[in-house]
Amino acid sequence: MISLIVLFPLLAAIIAGLGNRIIGNVPAKIVTTGALFASCALSWPIFLSFVAGDAAPYVEPVFTWIRSGDFDAAWALRVDTMTAVMLVVITSVSALVHLYSWGYMEEDPDQPRFFAYLSLFTFAMLMLVTANNLLQMFFGWEGVGLASYLLIGFWFRKPSANAAAIKAFVVNRVGDLGFMMGIFGTFLVFGTISIPEILEAAPSMAGSTIGFLGGRFDTMTVLCLLLFIGAMGKSAQLGLHTWLPDAMEGPTPVSALIHAATMVTAGVFMVCRLSPMFETSPTALGVVTFVGAATCLFAATVGTVQNDIKRVIAYSTCSQLGYMFFAAGVGAYGASMFHLFTHAFFKALLFLGAGSVIHAMHHEQDMRYYGGLRNEIPITFWAMTAGTLAITGVGIIGVFGFAGFYSKDAILEAAYASGGSGQLAFYVGVFAALLTSFYSWRLVFLTFFGTPRWAASEHIQHAVHDAHGHGDHGHADHGHDDHVDGSKAHGEGDYAHYTPLTGTGGYHPHESPWSMLIPLIVLSIGAIFAGFVFHHSFVEAEQGAAFWQGAIAFDTHLMHAMHEVPLWVKLAPAAVMLSGLAIAWLAYIRYPEWPRQFVGQFGVLYQFLLNKWYFDELYNVLFVKPAFAIGRIFWKAGDVGLIDRFGPNGLAALVVQGGKITRRLQSGYLYTYALVMLLGLAAAATWAIAR
Repeated sequence: MISLIVLFPLLAAIIAGLGNRIIGNVPAKIVTTGALFASCALSWPIFLSFVAGDAAPYVEPVFTWIRSGDFDAAWALRVDTMTAVMLVVITSVSALVHLYSWGYMEEDPDQPRFFAYLSLFTFAMLMLVTANNLLQMFFGWEGVGLASYLLIGFWFRKPSANAAAIKAFVVNRVGDLGFMMGIFGTFLVFGTISIPEILEAAPSMAGSTIGFLGGRFDTMTVLCLLLFIGAMGKSAQLGLHTWLPDAMEGPTPVSALIHAATMVTAGVFMVCRLSPMFETSPTALGVVTFVGAATCLFAATVGTVQNDIKRVIAYSTCSQLGYMFFAAGVGAYGASMFHLFTHAFFKALLFLGAGSVIHAMHHEQDMRYYGGLRNEIPITFWAMTAGTLAITGVGIIGVFGFAGFYSKDAILEAAYASGGSGQLAFYVGVFAALLTSFYSWRLVFLTFFGTPRWAASEHIQHAVHDAHGHGDHGHADHGHDDHVDGSKAHGEGDYAHYTPLTGTGGYHPHESPWSMLIPLIVLSIGAIFAGFVFHHSFVEAEQGAAFWQGAIAFDTHLMHAMHEVPLWVKLAPAAVMLSGLAIAWLAYIRYPEWPRQFVGQFGVLYQFLLNKWYFDELYNVLFVKPAFAIGRIFWKAGDVGLIDRFGPNGLAALVVQGGKITRRLQSGYLYTYALVMLLGLAAAATWAIAR
């Protein structure tokens, strides 16, 4: 069964990719979508069997991949609780994204290529989570990197999409260098890359040292930090996060797939999969906690001022990944995986809901040009409201809560109960929860409430003009209109000088087709009930230990302690959620002039957040410009000035000059050739006499 789950997306990608326009749009969509729903249908029974306690971990050998001396990398599919959780997350979200794309990409001429990329992405992620050794995991790791490059740059005629794809690829290569060095070091220390063998032997290496960068350091700390660098790149942690917001240049279904269930959660999965290794190094765990908390805070602050609806959700993803990492850092790996599980549902819901809004607003993504949409697209409104209730953690202790209520609160309680740096992460997480509530409800209020501000949108004006003058051109426009104008997309508008026109501009938004609405409804069910149904299995002490079956380093003592924290700790997330909701309501419903006044009074802070803490500008000065300068030196002085000059160009010039000289001898006159012949005979006779 596990082989079929993995192979179905691969076969679908091959058929749709190689068949392309020969088989046509509809057959390609049927093959890929059908394959993903088949994989999804096979994945859920595996997961539910682990939840019920009726399944045991096993490894299914496939073939011998690489064998050289002591190095043995057999290709095998590992199925345990970690795998089961990731299988349902990946296949469920991917299947729904495939279905959603039927409507969203309906007018795109390259649909077979798009669906082939989606299926290839899914196959690579499934390979990553079923890996039984580090090299096999790295194969899936690089596979999702390749597929993300193809998907982000799907509209390759758009320069911004190409730039975003290259940025994602390059930044991830930095993280992947750390991951590769971690794999090399692990093989050097343990003599194997088999994950079960490494985890079994890891405790015996605690306290040992290894030579690295000219010094000697704790072995497990070095290995874990190198592996964590790889996780930072793939999961967009602070420092290697800059690619994530730009990934919005891809079609909206791509954003949902990358940000909800697959690529960005690969780093979290890797840290939790290797949790027995990380448990041997308190220093590495401290770094994971610090980086996760810092990322959580950074992304939440930036998300509060973004105007592009997709960028708000993108920074939200970055912040939620920070929660997952600092949960792992304090030893609450079950809570980390639980938040990964619930986050997949409500974040995919929010992204696909945003795509539905963009579809309704003729590709406009700036929320300042929305307003009053709840009556125009009611299903999308209620779906995104469910996602917002889930991400902000709405619920009542001991009664019922949305998905994020159980997973995020579990992380915060575990962080507080862990003590030390965990308590600092708790306070950072609570403040980030306040910001999360604010920017999430800000998105809802700007989009669905208030008076319509559609008349100010250039996209809406074009839509009205097309409808009246040239007819409706449909939704997709080969990628040229699925993004807002660059200045708006990057949030470079200024509330201090922004006075939107009100009114509809004669435009009438329309609800999305059912192929887009059905995934929203299904994901809404997950966002509402996933936490309530499964929280006992993931984070309860006894039931959690039985559920995980050793797949992660499950700390039953910490799980007991997190349920015994003071009442104010349990109530803090609800308090800040309500505070964020109240601030957003006051600022965007009751007193809409507040944002403009805030920008006028705190302009420096606003610009700092609007420019994303100036990370891009800093990296541009430190890395990008020097890299281009070095490249120009090698190009002009090295390649052109040295290699070309004395190599191919020099030899060519020498031949040309020689040709010019010999050309003068070819006059065409008989006496010239006779003279040459006589001189040749004289030279030959002289040489012969001299001998």
